[in-house]
Formats: sequence, C-alpha cells, structure tokens
Amino acid sequence: MSTTQVQRSTLDQLKQFTTVVADTGNFQDLKAYEPQDATTNPTLILKAVSDDAYRPLIGKAVEEAKQTGKSGDELIEAVMDRLLILFGIEILKIVPGRVSTEVDARLSFDTEATIAKARELIQLYADKGIQKERILIKIASTWEGLQAAKVLEAEGIHCNLTLLFSLPQAIVAAENDVTLISPFVGRILDWYKKETGRDYQGSEDPGVQSVTQIYHYFKKFGYKTEVMGASFRNTGEIIELAGCDLLTISPGLLEELSKSDTQISEKLKADDAKGKDIERLELDEKEFRWHLNEDAMGTEKLAEGIRKFAADAVKLRDMIRKQLS
Repeated sequence: MSTTQVQRSTLDQLKQFTTVVADTGNFQDLKAYEPQDATTNPTLILKAVSDDAYRPLIGKAVEEAKQTGKSGDELIEAVMDRLLILFGIEILKIVPGRVSTEVDARLSFDTEATIAKARELIQLYADKGIQKERILIKIASTWEGLQAAKVLEAEGIHCNLTLLFSLPQAIVAAENDVTLISPFVGRILDWYKKETGRDYQGSEDPGVQSVTQIYHYFKKFGYKTEVMGASFRNTGEIIELAGCDLLTISPGLLEELSKSDTQISEKLKADDAKGKDIERLELDEKEFRWHLNEDAMGTEKLAEGIRKFAADAVKLRDMIRKQLS
C-alpha cells in the first residue's frame, strides 16, 4: 500500500485528540464531515432556511404552532421555538451525540425568563421523543445567564454557555457546574487585530491563548465543565487547540481540514495543567462584574455578540411573519 493511501487527513488526526462539533444547521455538511455533535443558533438557522430545501421545515413549524391556539407575537414565538426544535431533531438523526439549541439572545439579562424558555424547549423536544441528555441549551455568558444555567443544571438540563470571551465568565460557569462552555476564539482575534493593527499567528493568537488559559485553569482545579473552542477564523487556530475537549468548526474550515494532510500533534493535555502555577479566583457577582468590566475586549464582544444574535433572531421572526401572512 502506498504512503498516500495510508496518510490521514488533518481532520481525521484532529478527531483523535478532540471531539469535533459542526457549527452549522446544514444537514448535508453534517453528513459529509461526520462530527460527534452539532451546534446551531438563529444565525445559522436563518442561513439554512434561506435555502429552498429547508422551507418545508418552516411550513411544518407553522402548522404545529397554529395548533396551540396562539396568535400574533405569541404565535410567531411558538413557530420560532418549533423551528429550532425541528432543526435540532433532524440534526440528531445525523450526529450520534448532542445538539445545542439557543435561548433567545434578548433574554440574556433575564434569569427567570431564560430558565422558563429552556424548560419549554426541553419539553418540546420531549414531546418529540428526544431525551434531554442529547440537548444542550445555549445561553449567553452574562451573569444572569450563568445563574440560569446553575438552576437548569441542577434540574438535569445541560447547558452550553456561549458568547464567552474571558476567564471570569468561564470560572463562574465551572463553579455553577455548567456542562460546556464555548469560548469564541475568532472574535477575540478580531478585536485584537482591530485594536493593534497586528496579525497574529499560531500560539500568539489571543483567542488561542484565551482558550488555552481556560483549559489549563479547568484541568488544574478539576472542574467537570467541558471547553469547546468556537468561532474560528482559520485552521491554524484549530490546530493550535488540538486536544481541547471539543472544537466547533464551520463547514468551510472542516473542508480545509479534510483536504489537508498536515501532520498535527496534541497541543492541550490535561496532565500539563497540574504542574502549572495558577491562582484560583473566587468570584461573587460584584467581583465577576468588576473583572469583566476591566476586560475591554470581553465586555465589548459580549455586548456585540448579544446584539448580533438578537438581530438575526428578529430577521428569522420576520421571515416567519411573512410565512404566516
């Protein structure tokens, strides 16, 4: 057998060290790259339903929502929820693991409303025969979101804390026994490139450094919360984080990795964290807000991310409103 026949792709090598998650709502991409899990949000759903192939799911969501007897904005909300669930169910037919389903970003500063919406989404899945163990509820990493996740995790509802840009956010998530966090590597890089005018490569990438810091902190102190690097700008960032618990990767970058035969190694190892000199932080609400406030990048990107997710959710609602009319 020739050397080229046994050479594995970079993506296959990565799967040895890290659980690969697909950052897409496109079913064909999921089938092509065979990720363990998948993550989605209104932005990805909006992109997917713009394709005629997915339009029947909107029709089905509308049909189911109308059976609730709701009208006006409540009906639109019911359609939105069912659309997210229908996409999640189709995704779970393809991936063997879990799917993340996002709570409306407009609830990011309302703990009780976030809890209520998460319970509602889990019930909608249950009504379709999907066990909650296969669902991660995505919640923005605000103080309020983190407290909602604490309550939900205690009820056995697993959470994925998204829009995470800083160590304080990660620490509170871990202290609250959150199942998984999604630090946004690429958006951190975007901020530093804009601020400094510099380009960053490899281990110098600020997003890579942030996730590495969080990973080492969690492994040093034995937290069970999983770290899933997200929002990548290039394959170099992904390769530098090989060994992270999970990495959620867009179809474009999955394709690059699948076509590459670059040899990679395990960069993040849990055992390496044990010997590191890391200070443990105790964060109540006041300390959390202060530390986040002191991090200009983290503060700005969190606010921006919530605005963007909320804006795309509004666009999706507008699309549903047209469908109803």
